[in-house]
Amino acid sequence: MIRPFRTLLASAPLLGALFFLPAQAHAADSLGDALSRLAPAADPKVIGLAVQAAECAQTQGGQPADRLAVIDYSKPSSQPRLWVFDTVNRKLLFQELVAHGKNSGDATATKFSNAPDSLASSLGLFRTSDTYTGKNGYSLRMTGLEPGVNDQAMARAIVIHGAAYVNEAMAKVAGRIGRSWGCPAVRTAIAHKLIDALKGGQMVFSYYPDKRWLTSSSYLKCTNGQLAKAEANVVARSGT
Repeated sequence: MIRPFRTLLASAPLLGALFFLPAQAHAADSLGDALSRLAPAADPKVIGLAVQAAECAQTQGGQPADRLAVIDYSKPSSQPRLWVFDTVNRKLLFQELVAHGKNSGDATATKFSNAPDSLASSLGLFRTSDTYTGKNGYSLRMTGLEPGVNDQAMARAIVIHGAAYVNEAMAKVAGRIGRSWGCPAVRTAIAHKLIDALKGGQMVFSYYPDKRWLTSSSYLKCTNGQLAKAEANVVARSGT
């Protein structure tokens, strides 16, 4: 699970969350650094923000999570821009293409919305919920944790599901994959396994360099005091 570490990485604000490291990891090796090495095609700053946001959610009373999905919508849809990590064992589980909403952009997403019927993707931190089988097959519901940014995700039915229009052949021919109605759709071949890896309270972080969101998101500006309090709570629960 993602847990507070005992040393604050004060010199790296984007990776400034606190984590307990697994025994096999080097003490100076932050979770953000470790995950970035597993996914060299990903922007390490984005990985760091995702780790920071997920950790912050837990300081605010959220349940522990041991899987973290990171979507970087600043990358074109023709490139893999979804990474799913096992944060306990520090493993990369998936590196995949992922669709954005029809009204978010063409080959690259540039517009995001929280509004019903916007057919656009949403940014920010989500927590996964339950699975169901609907018109898009096996799907995973998500709860948006950021008011005004993604908190309409459940009402909008923004879910992870498989889609035939997410495929490498289309990306090569058209320069982009197909677009959804706002859902982060993935290849049908891996959808079931990816959903099973993320179901039941795991974290999903969707990124774009939107200045308003980056400066206002409460999950990207946890105070040192909050993080220290979270560490104390973890120690108290463990009885050490």
